[in-house]
Amino acid sequence: MSARVETPSTLRQSVHTIEDSTALDSLVEPLSRLAEPVGQGRWGENLRGRWLGHALHPLLTDFPLGCWLSAGLLDFLGGKSGRPAARRLIGLGLTAGPPTIAAGLADWSQIGDQRVRRVGAAHAAGNLLVGSLYLSSWRARRKGRHFRGVALSTTGGLLAWITGYLGGHLSFARGVGVGDRGIDEPVRESSTQDETNLTNRIASVG
Repeated sequence: MSARVETPSTLRQSVHTIEDSTALDSLVEPLSRLAEPVGQGRWGENLRGRWLGHALHPLLTDFPLGCWLSAGLLDFLGGKSGRPAARRLIGLGLTAGPPTIAAGLADWSQIGDQRVRRVGAAHAAGNLLVGSLYLSSWRARRKGRHFRGVALSTTGGLLAWITGYLGGHLSFARGVGVGDRGIDEPVRESSTQDETNLTNRIASVG
């Protein structure tokens, strides 16, 4: 049996502060009105990944984050020749924004706990700022203002670490997007148990 993983007290207290913040209710209400129609019907089920057997939103976030991380690496390691590719990668990441947002709204529409909804609202607001920073970076780069673009995208990337942590808290700690899905076969506890079973079978045959 694996040992329980303890969250650092600073992070735990920060998340609890967000969950208890009634000030975030001013974001929760408009987000609810936006998310409700997105999460309804067959479209809502598709956006929640029912057809996939897995929540869709976490998979979609990999594309923009991967593009933006790659752009950041080119900014710091690619030299001047890497600038056009970095700009294109940021643009590609931005194109993945709408479906990723839609999938997140569909998941969020199913949350009933107000405390969890507040974290979701903070996660959404933070990611909106992340996307705005990358959009501003892309525009600055197109105008030849490379270093301003790098500063904007770097700021967005650092903020994405925070919003990503909140997203992980929603999925893994609060179970958002987790439902009646996945592989039906039971998970094997360990290879040691398999070896024991095999040994017992051999002994019974002998």
